[in-house]
Amino acid sequence: MTAPEITAVPVSDLEHRTQLRRAVIASTVGTTIEWYDFLLYGQMAAIIFAKLYFPLSEPLTGTLQAFATFAVGFVARPIGAAIFGHYGDRIGRKAALIATLLLTGLSTFLVGCVPTYEQIGVWGAVLLVVLRFIQGIGVGGEWGGSVLLSMEWARTNRNRGLIAAWPQFGGPAGFFLATLAILAFSQMSGEEFLSWGWRVPFWLSIVMFAIGLWIRLGVLETPIFQRVIAEERVARAPVFEVFKRQPREIALTALVRMGQMAPIFVYIAFIFPYGTQVVHLSRDFILMALLIGSFISFFTIPLSGYLSDRLGRKRVYVFGAAATGLFAFVYYAMLNSAVPGLVILATIVAFFFHDLMWGPLAALTAEVFTPRLRYSGASIGFQLAAVVAGGPAPMIATALLAATGSGYVIALYIFGCAIVSIVTTALLPDVKDRDFARDHL
Repeated sequence: MTAPEITAVPVSDLEHRTQLRRAVIASTVGTTIEWYDFLLYGQMAAIIFAKLYFPLSEPLTGTLQAFATFAVGFVARPIGAAIFGHYGDRIGRKAALIATLLLTGLSTFLVGCVPTYEQIGVWGAVLLVVLRFIQGIGVGGEWGGSVLLSMEWARTNRNRGLIAAWPQFGGPAGFFLATLAILAFSQMSGEEFLSWGWRVPFWLSIVMFAIGLWIRLGVLETPIFQRVIAEERVARAPVFEVFKRQPREIALTALVRMGQMAPIFVYIAFIFPYGTQVVHLSRDFILMALLIGSFISFFTIPLSGYLSDRLGRKRVYVFGAAATGLFAFVYYAMLNSAVPGLVILATIVAFFFHDLMWGPLAALTAEVFTPRLRYSGASIGFQLAAVVAGGPAPMIATALLAATGSGYVIALYIFGCAIVSIVTTALLPDVKDRDFARDHL
């Protein structure tokens, strides 16, 4: 793939390489922190929130209620995408990213301070919902800016898929750290995990927030956004304009993620009620299996980004969606065996097929939007999927299990989501010959 070089702001090759490296590091560290915060909540919702905040409900009903508070964060994510997309396209990627980090870090810390039902009754659940909503707004604005901070420092299209995969790397890295923190404090606190041990991983987010803020403050604005400013092409109302000019791309971007987003939240959140209540695995064993799977993702996500540069974004993504849809049935067969080695293998393979979508996803979707509307368009499309795929997935899986008692029905749900992804990926505009740095609207 060839394209003209991006020369929005004349800098030396050495300075450009330095800024590119800083941008990639800042994006990756930032998304790691954001996903640590967001996914930590998901795992805690699956493990203990039903007991702490909905103790009067039956186990599956309490799980559904806990997952409902989890889903609130997904409803908030498109709102965050619109808010920070507006400012990211108006005043710059860097400023928006600092604000999202602040919002998410502080709300996550406060989740660890929320009193339980036993202490303040239903108000504990209310506070969880409010903080989860704020957290979702922050995460909703984070992804688009992180991806663009890296992608828009690339000079050519040649390695853009690999560069954009590094912010995606923050997903499994954040999940790995969240899982490690839960496992560590589960072991350290023992029977006291329900009283204080679960709170410490939330409190640790404030340390990670301080590190991320320090790193992001040292990164310059991207050359492409500086060019938009220099050419006086900054949109007055980028959110409204992108819905007017590129509504098809927004809709397709959201639907493309069905086969990626729904399965991963079944794998990392619903696995706890299914694994403990149906297969009778221990909580700590499930955490260990997820820890191994997320560690493998450290390698498969950059690999899939690299493959998207060589084989094409769509080809790699469609293969990952098809493999995920078909493997879902095998996944539940391996899980139902309750054989530890097979459960771990099922987790690794499921993560691998998911990563074939997650790695190329950033470049696949961001490239279809014009530079001056890119933060808004890519963020909103990406986060709308949270409402239809990510947030409902654990609740849908729980409801299907309650209605049928079978994991294979959940596999059928994953298969259907994969079909949606395959079809919509094929419908995405072909942008391989388009200059990523130039407006095309």
